[in-house]
Amino acid sequence: MKNDPDMLEEYDFTGGVRGKYAKRYAEGTNVVVIDPDVVEYFPDHDAVNNALRSLTAIIKEQRKAERIRLDFESAANQSLNRLLDKPDQR
Repeated sequence: MKNDPDMLEEYDFTGGVRGKYAKRYAEGTNVVVIDPDVVEYFPDHDAVNNALRSLTAIIKEQRKAERIRLDFESAANQSLNRLLDKPDQR
């Protein structure tokens, strides 16, 4: 560590355990850096997670609405095609 310019002499890792949290980190830690202009709105991980959960709820609703719209369009097109395929019965 003496060759690392970022490590100051007063750092003491005598009682440290190398890799103590490595397994937990590898199992699912996802670190995201928040830009300074939004950090005031998201002061901690709970605020970030709550905001993202709200956003995912909105995304799910939009996807559901889009599926309904596409299903409706498909049904309407099928009905129109059936009508156009029938001969005129006047």
